[in-house]
Amino acid sequence: MNTISLKKLFYFEKTPLNLLMAFITVALLGAFAAGAVLYILHGHHAYNVTRQHPWGLLISMYVFFVVSSTGLCIISSIGHVFGIPEFQQIGKRAIAGAIITISSGFAVIALEIGHPVTMLIYNVLTPGLTSAIWWMGTLYGMYLAFICLEFFFLAIKENHTLSKFFGIGGLLVGLAAHSNLGAVFGFLVSRPSANGVFYPVYFILSAMITGCYLIFLMYGFRYKMNFPAKVEVMLVKLSKILGMLLAVLIFFEAWKILTAVYGDLPERGATIMHSIKHPNFWFGELILGMLIPFTIILVSNAKAIKATVYASITGMVGIFFMRYDLVHDTLLYPMRTLKISEYELAPTFLEYFPSFAEFAIGFGGIGISLFLYYVADKVFNLDESHSH
Repeated sequence: MNTISLKKLFYFEKTPLNLLMAFITVALLGAFAAGAVLYILHGHHAYNVTRQHPWGLLISMYVFFVVSSTGLCIISSIGHVFGIPEFQQIGKRAIAGAIITISSGFAVIALEIGHPVTMLIYNVLTPGLTSAIWWMGTLYGMYLAFICLEFFFLAIKENHTLSKFFGIGGLLVGLAAHSNLGAVFGFLVSRPSANGVFYPVYFILSAMITGCYLIFLMYGFRYKMNFPAKVEVMLVKLSKILGMLLAVLIFFEAWKILTAVYGDLPERGATIMHSIKHPNFWFGELILGMLIPFTIILVSNAKAIKATVYASITGMVGIFFMRYDLVHDTLLYPMRTLKISEYELAPTFLEYFPSFAEFAIGFGGIGISLFLYYVADKVFNLDESHSH
């Protein structure tokens, strides 16, 4: 059984990198608190969302965090659930990260929902079995319970039989929850740019890529880029997996665009064409999120581990733009009224830019993740134990 140590919690090595991370964390936590105060004082008037564009940055950040959590859970299962030896060492760190990121996502979405406590009560009392959003909340609640129990038996009790049992449960429920989150968008019949089978599968794929990026960042920070031989072997194999996933994602995006443009369906084709001309897509999603990491992996034959760690930073920035564009582009084309005039002008695309409160709460969620990860790394032993 591993003991929980609180002594190391107050030991802080004052290296330039640690000081920088501490400053960023404190600043983001302060921003989150400021944004929360604005929301408490002004409600949704503190946000720039409207009836025409009801989902904004906070929905994007919620999706960003739950994508990260599901991705870490999936990647951790490679060793912990499926028993591949090289990946068993990432189990505790990845599951801790999964718990932290989904908790941060819940913190962000709590300040977007009008009455989060009431939602929890009526989620149980009056379940909406035909609602994808009801299933999303229910499945993610079950998922959080499973991965917490998995971490407890893996990192504290060191009972690998029970931790594997809950790991399998967390993996299955996490996959169900995350594909269901994609279905929340795919079921939008009134939004042709989102409607269809693309998003449930796309969410799982992008989650695995996000999990790979976060593992590289976690281990790059953990070992200060001086990796032991065992860790380096694992990261090389993870890099190959990441390269394959990125190749599939690039084809996914290409076919999504081609089918929309070639079919030129009303609203769908125009929305996609408008989206891909924006720097958020071609610079944020494509170059930062996919091409830079993929090129480094391809050119180096997956052996440039340090470069891949740095590329994972750009990759996570690209993942953010993927999540932001996902929400914004879905709502980009204005809804038509029932009454259509013969002389009606062509609809213009809706413009949206987040408010200060949205930026503060959304990016403040990253501060919550950084702080909780620091606490988890100090309190628990997240490295592979000898009994494992």
